[in-house]
Amino acid sequence: MKVGDICARNVVSVREFDELTAAARVMRERHVGYLVVVVPTVSESALKPVGVLTDRDIVVGVIARETDPRSLRVGDLMTRQPVMVDEDQPIGAALREMRRIGVRRIPVVDHSGCLVGVLSLDEIVGALSEELTDVAGSIRSEVRIEKALRP
Repeated sequence: MKVGDICARNVVSVREFDELTAAARVMRERHVGYLVVVVPTVSESALKPVGVLTDRDIVVGVIARETDPRSLRVGDLMTRQPVMVDEDQPIGAALREMRRIGVRRIPVVDHSGCLVGVLSLDEIVGALSEELTDVAGSIRSEVRIEKALRP
């Protein structure tokens, strides 16, 4: 299975020069803790990721330092040049990359580097649980068929 098969395609994004408080409001309104910071491509029909901003970035970078959030822009706190995975990569390769850099979410891009989604551990666990359900079903079927053939 490939990353593009399971990643979330409804990505919530912001721009680098957006006010940090506006980004925090977007997180609250959309019930997310992870925003992809994007710039439009030349054709403006697609977006390229240039960073990510998490709710933890805001807590650690603003609240813990007692900084006035109204004085900051997304670009002041975002992680620049985030590691990304290609939508055609196998899930295992993406998971190894996520483990290597210590993240729970990672932007997914197409062959031209344009944003197509976000892969989270939630999607990976969901996909694996479906596969394990199929494995368990196969085992149950095998036992049932064996009993029917050899009473």
